[in-house]
Amino acid sequence: MANRKEVTNQITSVKNIRQITRAMEMVAAARLRRAETRIEHLRPYAQAMRRMTQRAAAEAGAVNQLPILEQREDVKRVALLLVTGDRGLAGAFNANILRDGLNRRDELKSEGIETIFYAVGRRGDGALTFRKAEPQKSWTGFTDRPAFSDAREIGEALASAYVDGEVDRVEVIYNRYVSPLTQYVQRLVLLPVQEAEVIGEGAEEESGEELTGELAEAHARASWEYEPEAEQLLATVIPDYVNTSLYRNLLESAASELGARMTAMRSAAENAETMIDDLTLEMNRVRQAEITQEILEVVGGAEALG
Repeated sequence: MANRKEVTNQITSVKNIRQITRAMEMVAAARLRRAETRIEHLRPYAQAMRRMTQRAAAEAGAVNQLPILEQREDVKRVALLLVTGDRGLAGAFNANILRDGLNRRDELKSEGIETIFYAVGRRGDGALTFRKAEPQKSWTGFTDRPAFSDAREIGEALASAYVDGEVDRVEVIYNRYVSPLTQYVQRLVLLPVQEAEVIGEGAEEESGEELTGELAEAHARASWEYEPEAEQLLATVIPDYVNTSLYRNLLESAASELGARMTAMRSAAENAETMIDDLTLEMNRVRQAEITQEILEVVGGAEALG
């Protein structure tokens, strides 16, 4: 059994950890609300941009003249962009993305398709390098507060890889934010635009935000006119579509990371409370055992003298 000093030191250490985790929980909660607001403002615009781009691509007669819209019949190489965080202490937030990305690589490999990784966040970059799947390119330092310029830089790199024929399809794997307790790992087909879709758990909810019912029917029957022509419009709209989609993914991931960290730190603080209670009981038992031992020694000494 440990002595009283050892148990007291353990209690002090756990109390310090509890104080740190409580502070991290409060910081994550404060920043999460701002992240939620940014997502709420961007989601409708991003969805409308995707609908408009897909419709314009379907209407354009010379769509194949735009390299970024060229659909490759024989897909030999796929780019996977894993959106992780720069820091840990966020539960399974980073691990889920890495697991899904590696599973997707194995799935493509079984179909004879090569995979090229791109990574956002130090955790994804480091984990892929450790597993000898070093990313073609990585971006770090902004995952908790991404800016549109970050999305533009990533979008230009992925679009260039697609146009130059380095990859035949671009997919993004990220965490979609629902609430501090719920985040879904989703896979978005980014390029080509004609195949753009959201795949994964919670994707039904994502699809439900699109036009449905009579409104969708009316849009389908409507005659759309483009100024300039759809082909010319696409040349301008496609880069905006790619950058906006990526920006939304970065915002969703940032909010998911903050929500996961807040939940993880709350659990850690609650576990620390339980440990402190257990250690306090242990210290009381140790102290009681010491007092009992002292009494026995006094009684034994008195009997020896008597």
